[in-house]
Amino acid sequence: MGAEMSTAVHPVHYRFWPEGVPHHISVPNVSLWQGLQTRADATPDEVALDYLGSTHTWRQLREAAEHLAGALQGMGVKHGDRVILFMQNCPQFIIAVHAIWRIGAVVVPVNPMNKADELVHYIGNARAHVALASSDIAPELARASEAKDALQMLRHLIVFDLADALPANLAELVSQWPAAWQSWLPVRHALPSAPGVQMHRWADVLAQRTVPTAVQVNGDDLALLPYTSGTTGLPKGCMHTHATLMHNVLAAKPWLDKRPGDVVLIVVPMFHITGLVMGMLASIRHQCKLVLLPRWDRQQAAQAIAQHHVTHWPNIPTMVMDLLGDRTLESFDLSSLRYIGGGGAAMPEAVAAELKRRLGLVYVEGYGLTETAAPTHTNPCHAAKRQCLGIPYISSEARIIDPVSLQTLPTGEVGEIVVRGPQVFKGYWGLPDATSQAFVDIEGTPFFRTGDLGRVDEDGYFYMADRLKRMINASGFKVWPAEVEALLHHHPAVQEACVIATREAYRGESVKAVIVLRQGFETSTRPEDIIAWAREHMAAYKYPREVEFVSALPRNASGKLMWRTVQAQQDAKDAGNTPTPT
Repeated sequence: MGAEMSTAVHPVHYRFWPEGVPHHISVPNVSLWQGLQTRADATPDEVALDYLGSTHTWRQLREAAEHLAGALQGMGVKHGDRVILFMQNCPQFIIAVHAIWRIGAVVVPVNPMNKADELVHYIGNARAHVALASSDIAPELARASEAKDALQMLRHLIVFDLADALPANLAELVSQWPAAWQSWLPVRHALPSAPGVQMHRWADVLAQRTVPTAVQVNGDDLALLPYTSGTTGLPKGCMHTHATLMHNVLAAKPWLDKRPGDVVLIVVPMFHITGLVMGMLASIRHQCKLVLLPRWDRQQAAQAIAQHHVTHWPNIPTMVMDLLGDRTLESFDLSSLRYIGGGGAAMPEAVAAELKRRLGLVYVEGYGLTETAAPTHTNPCHAAKRQCLGIPYISSEARIIDPVSLQTLPTGEVGEIVVRGPQVFKGYWGLPDATSQAFVDIEGTPFFRTGDLGRVDEDGYFYMADRLKRMINASGFKVWPAEVEALLHHHPAVQEACVIATREAYRGESVKAVIVLRQGFETSTRPEDIIAWAREHMAAYKYPREVEFVSALPRNASGKLMWRTVQAQQDAKDAGNTPTPT
C-alpha cells in the first residue's frame, strides 16, 4: 500500500514546495528503537528530556528502556506480543515505548481518560497480557481485566507513581503548579489488585537491571496498534509497522526544519498518533531536546517555551486560543519559536491573525489520521493558507473522489479525500473486511478512504468540507456517536439514545445525547443524572455535555435511526443561538 508514486507528471502543488525539501524519501529497514540507541551512543550525557525540572540524559533513557525490556521478556513478552500503555505524558511513556520495541513487541497506546467499561475492549481485542500504567488510573485497568475471562485478562500490570519522575525538590515546585496538578501529580497510590494479575512496581522492576536478549526487528514488523472508532461503535486497532511510522518521523526534519539542538514542547498527548510520531519520535530521531508537560496549562506552556527556548510546538488550535487569552502572555519571551502548527480542527481565521499580529508566527495547519501516522497533508511554512489542510506531504498522493461512483472529481468539486503513501497503515487488526472497505483501487493502486469530504483548489491545496462518516470533533478529540450510544445503553433508564454534535465557539463541537427513557423512569430521571453517570463510565472528552429527553426518535421505513434528522434539528437550533466560549 506504500508503493512509490509516479513522478512523470509533477502535481501543481510542487510550485509551492519548500526549497531543499525532497519530494520523496526512502525509509530504512530498521526498528524505531534505533533512534534512541543512536542518540545514546552519540551524546550519552546530553540532556534529552526535561519534565517539570527533572532531567534525563540519552544514556539514562536508554538504560531504563533496556532494563524494562529485560523485565518484560521475563514476564513472557515475545516478538509480536501486544503491550498496553495507559498513562499521561511522562518520561515513563517514552521509556516504555522503546522498551517494547527493543524486544520486537507492539505498543498499544490507550487514552488515559478511558474508564474500565471502555478498557475491556482494548484488553480483549488486542489480546494483551501485560500493561503499564500510572498509579492514579491503574485501578481502571484492574477492574477491566476482572471483566474478562481467564484467556483474555491481563497477567502482569507494571505501575508507577507520577511523582517518581518529578524533581527531588518537589516541595518547592508544587506551589508553582496549577491547583489541579498540585492535587494530582505528587500523590502516591497503593497498588491495585485483580484476581490473576501480578502487580509490579516500576522502580522494583528496573532495579533488577535485567539485560534483554537480542531480538531481530525490521521495518515490516508491527510496531504500534492505536485504536480508532467508527460507525460500528467498537474501536478498531490500526496496524502500523516500524516503517509506516518511520516515514513521517524522517519527513519531519526537512519539512519542519528540525536541527540538532532544537527544543520541542510536547504537550499534545503522546498516546495520540501526532504526539507520538511528530512530537516524541521525530524529536529523538533528529537530536532535539524534549520539554514534556503532563497536561495542557497555558501558564506552564508559556513558561516552558520561555525558559527552555522552545523552537517547535506541535499543538491543536484550542491550545493556541487559550494561550492568546492569557492577559500575562506578553510577560513571557516566546521569540525562540520557529514553528507552531497542528491539526485536529480548523484554526479560526481571527485567531490565526491574532497569532501573527502578537507573536509574528504563522500557524501551519496540517491533516492526517490515526490510519496515516499523522500527516498526509500540511501547509508549506513559507506559503501557508488559512483554514486549509495544506498540500500532499512528502511521498504522499491525494485525490478527491465521488464517494458513490469512486470516480476522481475535478478541481473545486466536493468529494471524499483519498490518500496513499508509505505512512498509510497496513489495515485494521483482525478485521479483513473493514480493511478491504477502507481502500479503493484507483488506476491499479490502493488509496485509503479517509471518510472526510473536501475539495482541492487550483494550486493543489486541500480543504475540509464536511465529514462523510458520523463523527464529532470535540477540541480535536474524535468522538464516534455509535460508541457513546452503546455505552449509554448500559444505563438502566435509557431505552434509546442518539448522540449528535452541538456547535460552540471554543470547542468547535460538543457531545449531546437525545434519549428516550424506559417506561417507569420518566419522573425519576433527570438529564444531569445521565450526564453524571456518563462522566463516571466514559472518557472525559466523550461523555455528553447536554442531554435532552424525547418521547421518540425518528426512524425510516426500515426502522433505522435517522440520526441526520436529529442532527439537522440541532443545527437549526444552534444557528439561532449565539455561541459563548466556556
